[in-house]
Amino acid sequence: MSTALPTRPVLHSEWIKIRSLRGTFGSLITILFVTTGIQALTAAAIGQAEEGAMGEDPLLAAFYGITFGQIAAMAFGATALSSEFHDGGLRTSLVAVPNRARFYLSKISLVGGLAFVAGQIAGLATFLAGQSFMGPHSIGLGDPGALRAVFGCGMYLTLMALFAAGLTAVLRSATAVLSLLIPFVLMLSFVIGAGAEGMAEFLPDRAGQMMMRAEAGSVLGHWQGLGVLTLWAGAAVIGGWLAVRRRDV
Repeated sequence: MSTALPTRPVLHSEWIKIRSLRGTFGSLITILFVTTGIQALTAAAIGQAEEGAMGEDPLLAAFYGITFGQIAAMAFGATALSSEFHDGGLRTSLVAVPNRARFYLSKISLVGGLAFVAGQIAGLATFLAGQSFMGPHSIGLGDPGALRAVFGCGMYLTLMALFAAGLTAVLRSATAVLSLLIPFVLMLSFVIGAGAEGMAEFLPDRAGQMMMRAEAGSVLGHWQGLGVLTLWAGAAVIGGWLAVRRRDV
């Protein structure tokens, strides 16, 4: 099994691919700027209007920008994988790295690693930038749950990127994956939550955002929610591996 583990040359080659694909690298950078920028703009516009103007949960409201940043994270994961399924890209990659497990694990590891770094920076920057405009309604890193929420924001963005990456390996199309995931994440939880709040907590977005809530949910705790999102992302990554292993190039 150790022979299938990522190696430095393979990871380096995958980094070159990501860096050279303008859309993929742009999506990675956008995770930071969209999440932080929208949070700061929204806080500057309405943050001091009245207590609770950004939302009933002040801790979750401190990461309002993640609603938009997660789209960039999903786009990053999807486009990083979809490039392999155009113009014989996968065939060329497997000529260079014949071991499919090493190839797939290297790509997924790099996607997850880059998303984690971008996500953690975005989480901290979003919190600090947004709270700087909240005036008397601001909260600090020393307040209960704040550091957990910052870490949770980064993990949420990371797992969403991996979720999209795994599904793209299955469907072979970033467009198809984003067309499914964006409505699923942005709309379905509201539809289900209106009639079954407890069940909605097991959806990927609701579960992952539990880390950014001041109070735990009615069913899932903060860390349990992160665990549920990890299962969603893990299932997608495993599904992607099975598809890459069995599919003819």
